[in-house]
Amino acid sequence: MRIFGLEVTEARSRPVLKIERRALPLSPIQDGRGGWHPLVREPYAGAWQRNQELRTDTALTHPTLYSCVTLITGDIGKLRPKLVQFDEVAGIWRETRNTAHSPVLRRPNRFQNHKQFQAWWITSKLLNGNTYVLKERDDRNVVRALYILDPLRVTVLIAPDGDVFYQLKRDDLSGQPEETVAVPASEIVHDRFNCLFHPLVGTSPIFAAAGPANIGLQIQRNSTAFFANGSNLSGVLASPTSITKEKAKELTEIWNSHARGGLSGFVAVLGDGLKFEPMRMSALDAQLIEQLGWSDEKIASVLHVPPFKIGVGAPPTHQNGQILEMAYYTGCLQRLIEDYEECMDEALELTSPMEGGRRLGVELDLDGLLRMDTATQVDTLVKGIRGGLYTPNGARRKVDEPPLVGGDTIYMQHQDYPIEKVYNRTDLDAAPESEPAEPVTEAVIADEPPEAERAARLKRRAGRRARTLRIRMMAR
Repeated sequence: MRIFGLEVTEARSRPVLKIERRALPLSPIQDGRGGWHPLVREPYAGAWQRNQELRTDTALTHPTLYSCVTLITGDIGKLRPKLVQFDEVAGIWRETRNTAHSPVLRRPNRFQNHKQFQAWWITSKLLNGNTYVLKERDDRNVVRALYILDPLRVTVLIAPDGDVFYQLKRDDLSGQPEETVAVPASEIVHDRFNCLFHPLVGTSPIFAAAGPANIGLQIQRNSTAFFANGSNLSGVLASPTSITKEKAKELTEIWNSHARGGLSGFVAVLGDGLKFEPMRMSALDAQLIEQLGWSDEKIASVLHVPPFKIGVGAPPTHQNGQILEMAYYTGCLQRLIEDYEECMDEALELTSPMEGGRRLGVELDLDGLLRMDTATQVDTLVKGIRGGLYTPNGARRKVDEPPLVGGDTIYMQHQDYPIEKVYNRTDLDAAPESEPAEPVTEAVIADEPPEAERAARLKRRAGRRARTLRIRMMAR
């Protein structure tokens, strides 16, 4: 393209989209509730008009819900992605590198590194129940970049023959210039959470956490209004006799002028039998702290976060931090992590073996999450070396130490025998091979050997019998 006589090229290329023209009509999916669940939920009819609807952005202002979401996204975002290859001989997955896929894992797109990409992926899934990722291909049809789309600008479409399409609205950040375009499912990675109403519609945990969050927010609003009013309670001035409207208005203005602002806490003098009666319950009557604790615990339970991780309640009494982290991983993070790994296999199209029969996959390194204290880590590595699980250099790599010459050998102790050899031994009554046979000497042939030599012979014989007995016990 030429502008003012100069040749101008785009700084980056647009994603290569596979747009399939279909004569069949495409219709949005129905999830059993009349379509997509709305961003705004009304707990009762007319709540929207009273500004009491349940919105995602409003629910996130609750400290506990905000802490749960940011904790999960931060913990998964810090895990290092690895490209692994299956070793057919050893039967295990080993980390490897590939010029086509490794750069995408390190930096999925032009404006996000892998930590930001993973955190934004999980954030979209938790807040909206769905994560949509658009593939960008190069001239070889290889995926070279991944863009997480705004879930509110994506609609799932179903063709009469059952094919799935995704309708995308314009998104300049992800490089989608068209106002509206429908792309096949092969160009979109759809990670969905808690499909309660339709297999293609995920449901956010906020769907269940919004109620407890709204209760907690309402308690906070009431507390804010109470303390903003000088910690004064609302109430009525009751008179035993009837008074005129003008007199009631005058008394109300006098009372409010003294009860608000800097004159709060004043001493009121009431005449004519007037009596002040508060209309709101005290914090003790309303069990304010218990209600706030209930709201926090319910929000944490919906997102499967241990309450102590977000400062709610006391942590367990035992001091083994690794057990606590493992419980947090298995109960909260494991499903999200494994879903991400599976979807990344689909995004990079690694689900089928590559040329030459190689099988590749994506894994997140859990060492950044399940870290042990120094004493426990060293003790575990030493036991692993003695038990033949690690080589010395393999254990040194775990603590970021350089390898040593000769450290790539598995070491075992000499006295260890395979169990099948111990069980099948037939020479249990014979002397051990390491002990040579006694030579025949004149002292042995003599009729009466010396007393000292006879005692030594009996001692050696008793020792052999004791060793034979121990070997028999091991065999049993």
